[in-house]
Amino acid sequence: MSEHGEVTTLLNAAQGGDAGALDRLFALLYPDLRRIAHAKMLQTDERVVLNTTSLVHECYLRLLKLERLGAQDRAHFLAYAARAMRSVVVDIARERQALRRGGDQVFVTLNTAAEKTPAGEDDVLLVHEALQELAELDLRLVQVVEMRYFVGLDNGDIADALGVSTRTVERDWERARSFLYAALKQR
Repeated sequence: MSEHGEVTTLLNAAQGGDAGALDRLFALLYPDLRRIAHAKMLQTDERVVLNTTSLVHECYLRLLKLERLGAQDRAHFLAYAARAMRSVVVDIARERQALRRGGDQVFVTLNTAAEKTPAGEDDVLLVHEALQELAELDLRLVQVVEMRYFVGLDNGDIADALGVSTRTVERDWERARSFLYAALKQR
């Protein structure tokens, strides 16, 4: 059986309640998931996420908590995993910002100089907010961004996953890039 066929079989088993299917699926796609996590790490400040392996493992833990895995094939699953990784990175950035601002601690400082914010944390949150804003306008554009930018799928694979033409994916990518550029420029 080909890898794509095995992935689909494991996804169906996981949706059917087979607890070990997700484990086997992660083992099968682990190199792809590490590649996605590594690309995610290159886009963010290294202080946001500990390392590639921890990001993949956090993604796995998040997917384990789901009641139902909604992916039908390899491309959908990798896009789903990329979204989970993005969520992990955003949560860590928010947590670090909260801690940097005092979190639940009460303290008094005698220094009036402002603390410099690591650029990566703010950038991660800005991109996340811009993608949330874009999702309110057109969810498919966000899916195209996630599959192309975070997963690294080509336009043909994205088109297959979304059930649209390659030309539609190309137009969606251009619209999403324009929107994100304008949204980030305003911020």
